[in-house]
Amino acid sequence: MITIERVSPQTMEREADANGIELPIEQTSVWADFQAGVEGRAPWGCLVIRDDNAVVAVISLIDMETHGYHYLRAMHGPVWKTKPDERLEQAVIAELVDFVKSHDRHVVFLRIDTWSDRNTYPVLSTVPYNETVVLDITGGDEELLARMKKRGRRDVRKALRESPATCADETAIATKDFTDYYAVMVETAKRDGFMPAPMSDYTDMIKALGPEHCRVFGARIDGKVVAWTIVTLQGRTGVYYYASMLTSVKRQHVPDKLLYTVACELGQMGYEKLDLMGIGNDFAPSLKSLNEFKTKFSDTTTTIAAGRDVPIKKTFYKSLRLLQDVRRALRPKVHGNAEKAEQREAAEKKAAAQKAQMKAAQQTKARTVVDVRQEASQAAQTKTDAKQPQTEAVQAVQAAAASVPQQTTQQPQMQTETAKQPAQTEKTAAEQQGDSAK
Repeated sequence: MITIERVSPQTMEREADANGIELPIEQTSVWADFQAGVEGRAPWGCLVIRDDNAVVAVISLIDMETHGYHYLRAMHGPVWKTKPDERLEQAVIAELVDFVKSHDRHVVFLRIDTWSDRNTYPVLSTVPYNETVVLDITGGDEELLARMKKRGRRDVRKALRESPATCADETAIATKDFTDYYAVMVETAKRDGFMPAPMSDYTDMIKALGPEHCRVFGARIDGKVVAWTIVTLQGRTGVYYYASMLTSVKRQHVPDKLLYTVACELGQMGYEKLDLMGIGNDFAPSLKSLNEFKTKFSDTTTTIAAGRDVPIKKTFYKSLRLLQDVRRALRPKVHGNAEKAEQREAAEKKAAAQKAQMKAAQQTKARTVVDVRQEASQAAQTKTDAKQPQTEAVQAVQAAAASVPQQTTQQPQMQTETAKQPAQTEKTAAEQQGDSAK
């Protein structure tokens, strides 16, 4: 039997710790406090979920108000003690819906992370993902390199040799003034086809979470910020939360050097994992442009539960989906990462097809040349064969003539003509070899 208890954030964290549940930062009290300072958001409550009195999961929900309605969001929640089977997950979701209904009549739907898509819908907004890259950053710098793919090791070593960027923890500098970092994000957004969040979103996050839970790493060339990343810290895990880079330094290996610097420093601080966040697949095709960079740092990827919507007010929620369909139909198409990835894939396929056609044409040409040579050789052989009977006939006539008595003065002449015959035969063979070579 599934039961749900509403508790304080501190109690939920104690229960999680007692049951070996490592909370992501979005499911902690420090994150709830941060969200409380964001307009339109408020902590709704922390829940401990039990099955037959045994804790199976915990969840922290944030009330999100937008366009005049409310929904509850739990980023990376529920957090399970062990991965649930579909039966348990569906039972918990059903109980969550009933619990929220009985405690808050304003909530239209839940947005939680689920392993199964049964009785859920794709999210109305944001871009969820169900696959990520998690680096093992234990054991020191060389161990970190050894666990990368060959391409990742090559790129990092090249970056360490050749990149002019200086990478360092710049949390204190960024906390005082984020202007230079935000300028890089604006260019990144313009290049990749998305709208950047207001600068206050980043500065508020850095200040609210504090250096214990949030760090800013920057890369500079000649003193100018050319790339940066915000990394969140919780438990044993760091998360590569936000990152941006100037287009002008793309070929100077700055991202590789920056990520490696972050991984090494966090490893030295005692953290064990660095989550690079989402990568693209069929579930999240718009993120495929991230795969080439992120996947080279690890041989494996990690599957996780993905954000899905669970309706509570079903009629209201259905109307929201219909409105979303209309808006998407009227919205002009923006060429961002997904479109660029598709265009690149199409170009690669076209180039591969052209290469295959050229190879086929070359093979056909080579076969034609061989056929022509073979035909020439056969013609030469035929010509030689035609000459051979004539030579034999001449030899027979000459042999017969030689047997007829002649004047003494003429005998040497016949011997001379007869002696020439073998040379004529050899010349015919040489002509045959020359024709074959042609």
